[in-house]
Amino acid sequence: MMSLQTERRNDKEEFGEHILSKAIKAGRRTYFFDVRATRGNDYFLTITESRKVAQGDGGVSYDRHKIFLYKEDFVKFSEGLAEVVDFIRQNKPEFFEEESE
Repeated sequence: MMSLQTERRNDKEEFGEHILSKAIKAGRRTYFFDVRATRGNDYFLTITESRKVAQGDGGVSYDRHKIFLYKEDFVKFSEGLAEVVDFIRQNKPEFFEEESE
């Protein structure tokens, strides 16, 4: 089951001022959508996949992958994402059925 969390923040972080963060938990993965601002007050988006990985010694680590999406690519990216999600929705509608608790 996926859950949504929204958090508004204004602290400075490694990649620019952090404006908004949305975390989506999905099993062993968590997806983070972070809106950040440049010094010139342009917004950009970072998309991070964080996956919990079990270690051989019983410990846990996290494998992370990050994508940076800049303002000049917002329209093309969102159109492309919508197109492929619509394709999957049409061909595999069962993937979009809500999980019962």
